[in-house]
Amino acid sequence: METIDWTIIGPALVAGLLVLSTHVPLGQEVLNRGIIFIDLAIAQVAGLGVIAAHAMDWAPDGLEVQLAAVSAALLAAAGLHWTEKRWAKIQEPLIGVLFILAATGGILLLAGNPHGSEHLKELLVGQILWTTWASIWPLAVLYGVVLVAWHFLRSHFGDLTFYLAFAVVVTASVQIVGIYLVFASLIIPALATTGLRRGNRLVAGYLVGALSYFIGILLSFVLDLPTGAVIVWSMAAVAIVRGAVISDKGAV
Repeated sequence: METIDWTIIGPALVAGLLVLSTHVPLGQEVLNRGIIFIDLAIAQVAGLGVIAAHAMDWAPDGLEVQLAAVSAALLAAAGLHWTEKRWAKIQEPLIGVLFILAATGGILLLAGNPHGSEHLKELLVGQILWTTWASIWPLAVLYGVVLVAWHFLRSHFGDLTFYLAFAVVVTASVQIVGIYLVFASLIIPALATTGLRRGNRLVAGYLVGALSYFIGILLSFVLDLPTGAVIVWSMAAVAIVRGAVISDKGAV
């Protein structure tokens, strides 16, 4: 068994907990609104922004890439906010259309890139084990600002605050944990805690997510498997155990 290197595990675990800090409450809001696939759509649009930046040969770690990703996500979020006001009954299908357009748009942009499949894999499964302490601090500040804005502004601006906050955090998260894990971090803890009261549900969601990231990161490191995929399966397993132990009928 490979010796656990906490200089790698530590930053990855903290990054996962930071992702959960925003994704658990936003995921519960997504479930309440019944627009389950908005996270996949926004994440895919943010990924499309990253792919477009790469196609223009911008530096991978440069500010231009971040601006391209967040601009694409904000435009998509603003568009979905607009469609929700006008065609609320078909909002979920519209989100699905946005997802498939962004996904196929990324494939088209990568068609002539010899490293296209590698870039696509990075966007899907992420590279959380390569997270460094230096990259965590900006993430923590960003998520902190979003959480404060979400808490204090949503009563004044309503749906728009949700869509914009969602776009910002998903853009940041998808470049670290990947599209699959963004979706899992938003939806699985929310599903696993359905039926609990609001305060209890939030705490339980954080516990489900934190335990899943811890187990998944350790297993992927020891078994040398793709970290994002292992965390997704760990999260599903933890959620199933939670559901088996405590049914939503007995939840409080």
